[in-house]
Amino acid sequence: MAIAGFYRRSLPSPPAIEFASPEGKEIFQEALKDGTMEGFFQLIAYFQTQAEPAFCALASLSVVLNALSIDPGKTWKGPWRWFDESMLECCEPLEIVKERGMTFAKVACAGACAGAAVHALRANASSLEEFRQNLILCSKSESQHMIVSYTRTAFQQKNVYREQILRLCFPTFLKQTGTGHFSPIGGYHTGRDLALILDVARFKYPPHWVPVSLLWEAIKSIDPDTGNYRGYMMLTKRDRPPSILYTLSCKDEIWRSISCYLIEDVPRILNDADINSVQDVVSIVLGLLPGKPEKFTSFVKWIAEVRRADNVAANGASEADENLNAKVKVMSQLRGTELYKIVFDWLSVSCVGCDCKLPSISGEDLPLFVRNACCHGAAVMSGMLYGSSGCCTNASVAMRVTNTGKETLVISGSIETVDGLRNHIDVLVPTSRCYGCGSGPNDADTCRPLHPSTGDLLTVLLFALPAETWKSVRNLQVQEKLIDVATCASLPQLLKLEMENLQEQLKLVHSWCLETDRPQSSEQPKATAISSTFISEACGKILKL
Repeated sequence: MAIAGFYRRSLPSPPAIEFASPEGKEIFQEALKDGTMEGFFQLIAYFQTQAEPAFCALASLSVVLNALSIDPGKTWKGPWRWFDESMLECCEPLEIVKERGMTFAKVACAGACAGAAVHALRANASSLEEFRQNLILCSKSESQHMIVSYTRTAFQQKNVYREQILRLCFPTFLKQTGTGHFSPIGGYHTGRDLALILDVARFKYPPHWVPVSLLWEAIKSIDPDTGNYRGYMMLTKRDRPPSILYTLSCKDEIWRSISCYLIEDVPRILNDADINSVQDVVSIVLGLLPGKPEKFTSFVKWIAEVRRADNVAANGASEADENLNAKVKVMSQLRGTELYKIVFDWLSVSCVGCDCKLPSISGEDLPLFVRNACCHGAAVMSGMLYGSSGCCTNASVAMRVTNTGKETLVISGSIETVDGLRNHIDVLVPTSRCYGCGSGPNDADTCRPLHPSTGDLLTVLLFALPAETWKSVRNLQVQEKLIDVATCASLPQLLKLEMENLQEQLKLVHSWCLETDRPQSSEQPKATAISSTFISEACGKILKL
């Protein structure tokens, strides 16, 4: 049976002007002389074609992140650290992106998670003039780049015959990619008011110049999947380093309820509740947290260190060991805070997701999310999608001493790649001496090393709240104590940077709660307003525990 196939598309010209055409080259030379092509050379050096029809957002991010020389902190293939589409799944599973693409908000999320400073503007919060000024700003810079979200229909001459063939032969194709698209902007021509779109769908269109006014009309459109305006974002390299150990994830739909609860509901709950201590605050905030323990620990996660088993430095510490030491330091600093001790005490009493029973180092007793790190790490190191192939085989768990003399938990396993090669993987899990079910540390001889636990993640979640949250507490003594123990101001520098990154992530995540691009799971608590009566009754029950 014959099927229809298409070799690229004819670029609608006008209004678009192909970059490689004589006219396109002339425009480029003029813009280069005017100094509005400074960002082009960095972008073109890392330009790539999207790997899947719906990967335009991920490809655009990969180009920009590599152009900004942001270190992903993990290897791509072999020893090379390099951004690839498969590494940008912190905000949306790749399987879903492959099927549905990504929304504007989650693209901004992925950029922030990858270590970029992202300034995202929707069309209804900007204007043509502001967009043009920001476009010029990015085009004159080597350290700031723009990605636009727009609809192609503004540029395309409708081909009814072609669309009928696509709908008959590929009924899901148009649903998959839609009319929305993401691409980086490569430059600007002042005299003719043209923007250069570096289209990552190179199998469809080559890079091309378009009038800025027309591009703005394409941006100033509604995404039918979310009901929100499209927009543009400017990305730069952050002044501070990316997160070392803790991060937020939007893969599980519980993120909507948790983020709305933390930012919108918690201040009102604290203001209405009768609070007499910091312990009361911790009990109320964590006791009313939406979802089961396994759900809220899918929103805030910790990051394991993955390396090839044969990639160990012969002399001195390997880079993986150094990264692991930084993670252990962050975890130790967190566990040294007063807030962590209060959270741990609350867990030991409430038994909500309590992991007071210290796990052994056997594979059977190790929590599932720790064992899964081997599978995920092996897939990433092998250049495959997690879940697209077999998991680690011959996995083992043991305590080892790293090259820096630190004892750590190591999960070892192997995975066979699609080309038949077998990679041996070590996942280095940060471990630190734990606290028992009380406020003081256990005897060092009886306390086993412990990986990041529910107590760590809940403490991190509290530190990630805006400092203004605690001003909602009416008891001024408790409010003052909270500002002292539950804000970033007095934290050690390494932990402070980690928590500030999380605060920024939470702020971004909350700004996406208005998006309704994904239906809520029937198992997920809906983010609805909480009545004062409910707050009073719930807080009363929690404080009696």
